[in-house]
Amino acid sequence: MLVRRTFLLSAVALSTGVIAPALRAGRAYGHAQDYATFVAGVRDDAIRQGLDTGIANRALDLSTPNAQVLRLDRTQPEFHLTWAQYRQRVITPRKIADGRTAVAVQRALLDQALTRYNVAPGAIAGIWGLESAYGTRMGTFGVIDALCTLAYDGRRAKFFHDELMKALHILGMGDIAPEQMIGSYAGAMGQPQFMPSAYLRYAVDMDGDGRRDIWHSTADVFGSIASYLSHSGWIGDEPWGQQVTVPDTLAQAALGRTHTRTLQEWMDAGVRQIDGSAFPRADMRGAILRPDGVGGESFMVYRNFNAIRRYNPSDFYALAVGLLGNEIT
Repeated sequence: MLVRRTFLLSAVALSTGVIAPALRAGRAYGHAQDYATFVAGVRDDAIRQGLDTGIANRALDLSTPNAQVLRLDRTQPEFHLTWAQYRQRVITPRKIADGRTAVAVQRALLDQALTRYNVAPGAIAGIWGLESAYGTRMGTFGVIDALCTLAYDGRRAKFFHDELMKALHILGMGDIAPEQMIGSYAGAMGQPQFMPSAYLRYAVDMDGDGRRDIWHSTADVFGSIASYLSHSGWIGDEPWGQQVTVPDTLAQAALGRTHTRTLQEWMDAGVRQIDGSAFPRADMRGAILRPDGVGGESFMVYRNFNAIRRYNPSDFYALAVGLLGNEIT
């Protein structure tokens, strides 16, 4: 799930967080008013900022906070998994098989995204698989309902209020109807699970129908993921990373994303490709991740690994995207 980033909105107000003073500190955060009054204030602000009254009324026809959203927000489980456990859970034989089938059907659209953005199909497909199981699991919550609840009664009310106003702006653009704007309990939308701020910055209309539909248009989904990675620094014709062998004697303190060296320098320290061979591009720079320490799997990661981490700032997530993408493409 994507809970991240910010960007532009209608005129300047929504993009900069200078949200019309509705939900200014006293009114919005901390139950200074009942929910109906809160929602009415959001509606008034959205209309003042240009949202059609009819759309505002449809989107904000809300009477009470969503209890399930609040329950999920307050009871998020904490998992302390090793990399080996995470990989086993996330990159399953079923996930790989489903991905190969989905990619076979949509290969032409992946190639179109590659042509336009020069982003590897594997990275696009890996994110598609992890975020929504290849478009089959987008969440069932109304995004406006979820964001309004969290803006009123959540742990990060201001963050969710900003995302709420951006979501309303998206409705005003006509890309999606209020009833079809579904996502996670935290407001992550569609197949790529973009927060509204990410949608406004990165979503694209790759199928050319005049709408950026990350819910139903696979072309727009692939284009939007590729757009995100491209804007995050993806470099065409470079890999994200690869599994390698690392001598147990190489200290863990010498590893990690910030410790980059040329591949020749790593080879001098005993690092090799997983089959034991030398790296073909000795001048390339990379860093080594050994998430479970000595005895666990090791990976050489390159600049594109960091572009994937911009999508979700987790080494485990980025490794899983890369490995899943390799398997299915």
